[in-house]
Amino acid sequence: MGASQTDVYFPFLEGKQVGLVVNQTSIIKEKHLVDFLIKKKIEVSKIFAPEHGFRGDADAGEKIEDGKDKTTGLPVLSLYGKSKKPSPEMLNGIEVMVFDIQDVGVRFYTYISTLHLVMEACAEQNIPLVVLDRPNPNGDYVDGPVLEEGFESFVGMHPIPIVHGLTVGELAKMINGEKWLKNGVQCDVTIVPMEHYSHKRFYDLPVKPSPNLPNYQSIRLYPSLCLFEGTTISAGRGTMIPFQIYGHPDPEAGPFSFTPRSIDGMAKYPKFENQTCYGYDLREDENARTFSLEYLLDAYFHYKDKENFFLKNKFFDKLAGSDQLRKQIKANLSEDEIRLSWQDRLTEYKKMRKQYLLYPDFEL
Repeated sequence: MGASQTDVYFPFLEGKQVGLVVNQTSIIKEKHLVDFLIKKKIEVSKIFAPEHGFRGDADAGEKIEDGKDKTTGLPVLSLYGKSKKPSPEMLNGIEVMVFDIQDVGVRFYTYISTLHLVMEACAEQNIPLVVLDRPNPNGDYVDGPVLEEGFESFVGMHPIPIVHGLTVGELAKMINGEKWLKNGVQCDVTIVPMEHYSHKRFYDLPVKPSPNLPNYQSIRLYPSLCLFEGTTISAGRGTMIPFQIYGHPDPEAGPFSFTPRSIDGMAKYPKFENQTCYGYDLREDENARTFSLEYLLDAYFHYKDKENFFLKNKFFDKLAGSDQLRKQIKANLSEDEIRLSWQDRLTEYKKMRKQYLLYPDFEL
């Protein structure tokens, strides 16, 4: 891991006031990076926490408050509360920033949006950023529609496909290289790459990247099942097996049943709370490990009230990256027809992606 290669990045940190963008995945030699750096006499002055918080125990979308780390007494500043971008005041006194967070390689997973805004803030304040790279557990392929202009949001800031096939370090290179930061500014980024990593490798995360991605199967199903978050279908939030099941309260919706409930640190007031839902269990389905529209199309086809399948808040369009997928589903297009519509932009993206790779690719 990048974090383990202290001889590479310690020279950037020694004698400086350091800010850390970290969470529960920022582990080095079974210690949290914060504790490890302090023990090594690095002057950590502030911790910045993304969605789900510094210790990773907040529900998706839950506002994170500023606070103090009980272990070190350091201030913890939220990047998922009043502000998602570090303000000049928050960065005051910081001489170098470090980003070390485990991503899952999906466009709407918000840690990469935090990366973008941290890069932008650092560029504006002339603060160098060190990115400690980690594997992408969905990094062995690229798939899905590319986000279209006008549909940018915190769940999709870049014109990349749903499964982008990049590590955080490679994406940081792309953000800089394509000048995607506001006003075309570029961040002074040093990427500490991993050793012996390849996009052909499968990687099972040792720490949950967020409360509702508890295991490898959920992480591999997440690109497909997260699209249900913009519909009336539950993807299992409020159970101990989120993003491995889906359904809704119609007994005809499928053979598997589950009942969402509020779970501390995982799901507060989940969709269909305390109602029995019926649908499908994908925990043992190894074919479900790449991006697919099969579940979404099947759920729509069998849903009786089609007018109300998609939520009125247009969240589905933000996740999909345009309004096209929603319109295509409503027009009863097949998966093959839908996939054909995004191939040209996906091919363009794949060519661009090659310029920014730091590791051997899954294809020649």
